Amino acid sequence: MSEQAEKEEAAWLESGRLLFARPWTFLRGIAHMTDLPEAGPPEIAFAGRSNVGKSSLINALTGQKGLARTSNTPGRTQELNIFIPEGHSGSASDLPPFAIVDMPGYGFAKAPKAKVDAWTRLVFAYLRGRPTLKRVYVLIDARHGLKANDLGVLDMMDKAAVSYQIVLTKADKIKPPAVARLIDEIGQAIIKRPAAYPTVLATSSEKGSGLGELRAAIALAIANRTR
Repeated sequence: MSEQAEKEEAAWLESGRLLFARPWTFLRGIAHMTDLPEAGPPEIAFAGRSNVGKSSLINALTGQKGLARTSNTPGRTQELNIFIPEGHSGSASDLPPFAIVDMPGYGFAKAPKAKVDAWTRLVFAYLRGRPTLKRVYVLIDARHGLKANDLGVLDMMDKAAVSYQIVLTKADKIKPPAVARLIDEIGQAIIKRPAAYPTVLATSSEKGSGLGELRAAIALAIANRTR
């Protein structure tokens, strides 16, 4: 890496750190598109199978252990949950720099068809109709790789023409060579997908690895930049 590239890398890492260097709070849960606040600040969203470690990753990124669990009360499990930095109301006159949208987990083997259909309608409507959505981070458990449910969600993202990026979770649970192989395998699997961002990131909420790179990626997405 050249000296200039190293400086740019360091600058984006710092930008990402600063984005999350503030307390965050739960704004609201969304069960229907009509409940969404008016489009305002940029939004980034997290999607993933149930038990992929989505809540843990959001908490690790924000440095708040109990933040994402705010949405785990009865009645909210199938909602879009919105988080914003504290000190902002989310109103048109008091917009935060960006918002995090925690999408409902998918992949329940025994979920009733009606619940799966409702999830699909809500999520696809959000993906297709939210102009401020900058990128969706699709979380994949490093121990299991891409599953059929994940591929179905990627198909949905491609159909909605929403930029998405694969993020491995629990990367500390497998050995580094296996992580490298998985990154390469997934990179090859998504290379022809029209909405997929080509770089696959590996993270560990428990160890803290990869969080700086993910924060930097979010900063780039919000700024409509690539690298």
